[in-house]
Amino acid sequence: MDLTATTAELAGAAAEVARLLPTRVLDPVLAGLRIRATADVEIAGSDQEHGVRLTVNATVHTEGEVLVPAKPLAATLQALDDPQVRLKVEGQRLAIRTPSSRFAIPLLDLNNHPGIPQLPARQGTVDADHLKAIAAVAGAASKDDALPIFTGIRIQSDAQKLHVMATDRYRMAYATLPWEQEGQLDLLVPAKPIIEAARQATGRVTLHANADRIGLTWDHNEISTALLAAPFPDDRARRLLEAVIDSTVLVDADALARAVRRATPYGGPHQAVTIQVEDSELRVKGSDPQHGESEEFVKATVEGDRLTKTFQARYLADALKAFAGRRIELKIQDGLRSTVLTSTPGEDGVELTYLVVPMRSVA
Repeated sequence: MDLTATTAELAGAAAEVARLLPTRVLDPVLAGLRIRATADVEIAGSDQEHGVRLTVNATVHTEGEVLVPAKPLAATLQALDDPQVRLKVEGQRLAIRTPSSRFAIPLLDLNNHPGIPQLPARQGTVDADHLKAIAAVAGAASKDDALPIFTGIRIQSDAQKLHVMATDRYRMAYATLPWEQEGQLDLLVPAKPIIEAARQATGRVTLHANADRIGLTWDHNEISTALLAAPFPDDRARRLLEAVIDSTVLVDADALARAVRRATPYGGPHQAVTIQVEDSELRVKGSDPQHGESEEFVKATVEGDRLTKTFQARYLADALKAFAGRRIELKIQDGLRSTVLTSTPGEDGVELTYLVVPMRSVA
């Protein structure tokens, strides 16, 4: 195998594949990156749970296929400054060449690699830009693998829309987005591969699914993953979004996010930020006996009661980040009931709702 490609494109594809592969495995071939050179070059990998296949334009001098450790290849390519790079098999190594340098990585046994899992049947298509809403929902999923059911995103479909929901028990996000249905979906999907697909995909994205697996494809690229357990959260969780509102606040999400970020260093050991509803503004406060206190006002339109709520700063910041560039509505409930963040649906038909559980007030 012998090929020349744009360094940035090849490095980006290698890094994307490496991110989805495990770093600690009993069998090193499962942490391997498969390079197949034909008309273009295909970068692929699979640990049997995840599967990813990305295509990069290249000038192929000699066709071929090899398997190499993913992390060293990705790290080497990312460190190069040269605009073009050449990959060439030299004996039992893959040489990475530029005009002034050479690196060589040992080949792995391609025959022992399980291959990239086959995609399930196609179920429908969605615009790649709309996948950003799924990525925003994924931010509410848990990062704790000890509770795998909370690390997933529930994806359901009807004839016109996908319904997407995730929760880590302290916050919950829910979105609907348009799609063209060919089949019915009700799945619990690991968040990480969906976030990767949302970051990379362009144009129209096809969703493939069966009882065990989901895949997303666009152009000549694909990402697939095994499903989690029975679909969750259930309809009882969705009913939490039907809040009885005591106060409604219209505010610029970015302005509030900036105020929360500036208050966070004063949030104390619990990283607590307090939002106090005033007549025509929000008072954003942080207070810590050791580091001092902060207070900032953000203009807002207020209807209803003047309430005070305390949140863990990172949960509130994550929620506001999902609404970047939008004006949002805070639907605030008294006591320790959740606060619901929503925005007016855009012309793209995407609707997003975020629910954040408040903390008990801290001194």
